[in-house]
Parts: sequence; C-alpha cells; structure tokens
Amino acid sequence: MTAPAPRTRPAFLPFPRSVRGRTARTFAGLAAVAGLALTGCVAGEDTAGAAAVKDADGGTLTLDFATYNPLSLIIKDQGWLEEALAEDGVTVEWVQSAGSNKANENLRSGAIDIGSTAGSAALLNRANGSPIKVIDVFSQPEWAALVVGPDSDITSVADLAGKSVAATKGTDPYFFLVQALEEAGLSLSDVTVEQLQHADGRTALENGSVDAWIGLDPIMAGAEQNGAKLAYRNLDFNTYGLLAANESFLAEEPEQAQAVVNAYAKARAWAADNQEETAQILADVAGLDPAVASTVILERSNLDTDPAPGEAQRKVLEKIGPTLVETGDVAGQDQIDAALDSLLEDSYVRNADPDSLGASS
Repeated sequence: MTAPAPRTRPAFLPFPRSVRGRTARTFAGLAAVAGLALTGCVAGEDTAGAAAVKDADGGTLTLDFATYNPLSLIIKDQGWLEEALAEDGVTVEWVQSAGSNKANENLRSGAIDIGSTAGSAALLNRANGSPIKVIDVFSQPEWAALVVGPDSDITSVADLAGKSVAATKGTDPYFFLVQALEEAGLSLSDVTVEQLQHADGRTALENGSVDAWIGLDPIMAGAEQNGAKLAYRNLDFNTYGLLAANESFLAEEPEQAQAVVNAYAKARAWAADNQEETAQILADVAGLDPAVASTVILERSNLDTDPAPGEAQRKVLEKIGPTLVETGDVAGQDQIDAALDSLLEDSYVRNADPDSLGASS
C-alpha cells in the first residue's frame, strides 16, 4: 500500500491559510484606502477610522464537525465560538468530516484549520509529512468493531478468511481490521478489502455487496438498530479521538486555536451535565433514534477522558506504529518515531479557560 496521494484543493478555499490571511488583510487595506479616497480624506485625517476598517476583518476560522466527535456537534449547536470570536471580526465556518481520512485530507489541503481524527490516522498523516499537531483529546471511544448482517454465519475474525470486508483506509476501523486479522493469524491478503467511506460500507453490508464491515459509530449503532450484529469487539484496537490542527494555523492564529480548545473544555462539561441533550443533538445530526444515540454517548464514547494529549496517547500510537510500516502506509519506523516526537501538544489544554466563552446556554 502506498502513501495517500496528494489531493487537489477544494474550489471554495483556493489558498492555504497563510495566503488566505494575507489576502484578507490586503483586501481590508484596499477597502480602507478606497473609503478614504471616496470621502476625500487625506492621510492622517481619519486614522482611527482606517484602523477600524482594518481590524473589522479578523479572518476566518474553519473547523470540522463530525458525528464521531460529539463535542464538535455541541460546540456547533451552541454557537459559542461564533459569539466569542465575533468581537475580533472572525468568521467561523464549519465543514463536516465523514471520517478521519477526510478530515486529514482537508487538513493537508488547507481546507480546514482544525479537524477531528482518530489517533492512528493522525499518526499516519504526521509520519507522511502532514504538518499537524494534536491539541486536544475529545474522546476515548470504542467506536469500531466487526459488523455483520443479521443472518451472517461469521462469528469471529477467523471466519473472514476468503470474505469481502468494507473498510475506510486511513481510519481507525481500517487499522482495527489490520490488528484483528493479525491477532487471528490472518493478514490483509486473506480477505478482500473494499475501500468504502463509512456510510457506504454500511450500505454495502446491508445490500449484500460485502460479507462484513468494520463499522464506525454512530453509523454502526444505526446499523445495529436495523439488525446488524457486532461479531468482534476490542477496545484496545480503538485509538483515541483527537483534535488536530495545522502547524501554520497554530503559528499564525494561536488565540483562535486557544478559543477552540476552550470551547471543547466547555462542551465536555456541558455534555456531562446534559447527557440527554447531547444524545439528542447527535440523533438529530446523524439521523438516529434517540435511544441509539444515547447508547453511543453513554456506552461507547467516554467523553470524560483527560483532554491533554500526552503519554496515554503516545503508548497507544507506539503500538500501532509498526503496523503502519508493515502495511506499507509509512516507509519506515524512523518516520513513526519522528512523528510521535512531534505530534502531541498539550499547552492549549493546559491553558484552557472555558469560562472565557461566557455562560452556557
């Protein structure tokens, strides 16, 4: 398997963040000059007004929301960031991530500044040169498992030999599959992996196009509601839910990054105090029955984990590192080691101040 090919930049964000920032400031400056010219002002006559025009455009913060990251759904729903950053003229844009692979594609292309990714996917991308850092831990989930249809005769990982399995490469479910096969004495060559995005994997399982699917919650929970069975579960094969940011964004907009981590701290407390409302928000976004959403939130998400990226995540990722090399996703262990030494950044969590965002609604 080769490293992910470079992706083309989405049309709606044609420049990297550094260029977008410079472009926004240039436009703001041109607007100020044009305003002076139209009013007949000369240099020095209305410097306060010109400064106000310049400061009015604080740029755009672009971050993702994802059904596998319930805290992101709360923050988006409550509007805390929009309110907190409005004073600085910052516009908040939300982009939905369908999986860790999509979040990392958007991080690499500069389409988003901050994205929701599994630990394995973050390590993979950092090891392959994507300049990202993990600034928050949003969950310690059991979000991946081996899913089969209600009438399937597959009852263990060993039964996958010669079968077709849907999985999304570059995500935790895919690496769950790799580890589960190895534990059962099999390898990827013993199965046919159908590369499908998470939701498409569920569809393929339900219409009989594949024999099994390595699911991701909450899509997996929805499939269970329709009769699908979890044939194999292993919490140890799930890596953490991590919030990753582009290094250029962290260097240029540290206050915005801190505001996001503040919002995550606030959302974590809000979720603990409002479990039913959290489940309802997930149900609304993911199209789930509230009871199913409650199962995801209360039994398989663990939002009350230590949010500071550190030794716990490093230990988990050290185990997955050799697997990334063995599968050919990363060229060598030296790249894994370098990525582990540079990936985790806990200063934003250590400085988090959820009260800076105002009272909870």
